[in-house]
Amino acid sequence: MDKEIEIMAKTIYGEARGEYKKEGIKALEAVGHVIMNRSLSSSLPVSSECLKPKQFSCWNPGDPNRKVIENATLSDPVYRICYIVAKRIICGEVDDITGGANHYYSRHLKKIPYWAKGKISTVQIGNHIFFKL
Repeated sequence: MDKEIEIMAKTIYGEARGEYKKEGIKALEAVGHVIMNRSLSSSLPVSSECLKPKQFSCWNPGDPNRKVIENATLSDPVYRICYIVAKRIICGEVDDITGGANHYYSRHLKKIPYWAKGKISTVQIGNHIFFKL
């Protein structure tokens, strides 16, 4: 279970640490719930969902966040919070504030992702827009 927590925490850190500064812990929890919702629907481990190619950009080869998350340790206060959030989500201790979302994207993208076109979002938290597809 520690590996599952670590991979989820690093994914949350890579995807939402910038949102945490503005939106607080709910930004981290929302990304964590997308990961958990995908894992539950696919019956794959959390780590498999996080590491699937082109699913979470922070794990993409060449993404500048990849080195950051690979080197993250619990001595980093924000990563430590991500780790606690991941552990609590995996243990079922945090309610899902995304409405069951299994996808999201950042408003900073130049183009809306093909999968989001014509879809209605479940919630927006900071710059992340969440969808249940």
